[in-house]
Amino acid sequence: MEKSFGFRPGIKWTNDLVFGSRKLGGILTELSLQRNGTVDYAVVGIGINCCHKPEDFSPEIRDIAASLAMVTGTEINRARVAAAMMESLFKMDQILLTEKSAILDRYRRSCITIGQDISLVRSDEIRHGTALDVDDLGALVVRFADGHTETINSGEVSVRGMYGYL
Repeated sequence: MEKSFGFRPGIKWTNDLVFGSRKLGGILTELSLQRNGTVDYAVVGIGINCCHKPEDFSPEIRDIAASLAMVTGTEINRARVAAAMMESLFKMDQILLTEKSAILDRYRRSCITIGQDISLVRSDEIRHGTALDVDDLGALVVRFADGHTETINSGEVSVRGMYGYL
């Protein structure tokens, strides 16, 4: 997005792309592990709202969703967006192991979750805390209301006040 449209979206840990307080897209993953802990399979999907107008979104998400067309005010060519994304992913793949630290530093600078009050939802449990950092493995470091700090690798993390979450 930065190269193609001149702006870099924020990232809500771990995988939402946001502009202001509106979601532009995200990454979904499904992972299966074997009993010995090795990866059996991983499925990754990337979605970016490209050409939507506000009225294209359902009323439930209209106030929290955005598209590239809405943000830039221009007509969007989805094929060009896909090509630019593939080029960026290819370049990242080439440097992932050799420049991991720089990639994580850039991620941290774009991560709008750091410094925010968050809610962590896992099953029936909801915990509140403050996101402090993203560690070197990509996990979110959170200080919870009781004062202890924990590294979070899974669960739904909501930035309090964003997308209407309280």
